[in-house]
Order: sequence, then structure tokens, then C-alpha cells
Amino acid sequence: MASQPAGGKSTRRWPLLLLIIPFIATLYLPFYNTTEPSVLGMPFFYFYLLLWVPISALLTGFVYFLTK
Repeated sequence: MASQPAGGKSTRRWPLLLLIIPFIATLYLPFYNTTEPSVLGMPFFYFYLLLWVPISALLTGFVYFLTK
């Protein structure tokens, strides 16, 4: 018999899978391991990694509000 968590509302676990996206996107190095093209004056390698910082923050906030 499955019991509900404290508070009486069921938790959604599928949004937690969204947190895997930034991990996989930055883990697969051959995808972005290039210096060309240069974006905003910096190599693509650095631009790609720095781009995932705000994306990860927004995604984490989205998952937080979905699971709250």
C-alpha cells in the first residue's frame, strides 16, 4: 500500500529529470570542444559553458516551483 508524503499532497518526480539536461549538455565534450566560431569575442568552448549557467539557474527554479 503506497502512502502519501506528509501534508497529504503527492509529489511529482518527473520534473527532477529535467535537472539532468544541463549535466548531459556539459558532459559531452566533443560537442563543444572547438575554438571556432568565436562568439562575442570568446571561443565557443567558453561561451557554451557560460551560456549554461543562466540556463541551469532558470531550469532549477522551474523545477523548484513545479515540485514545491
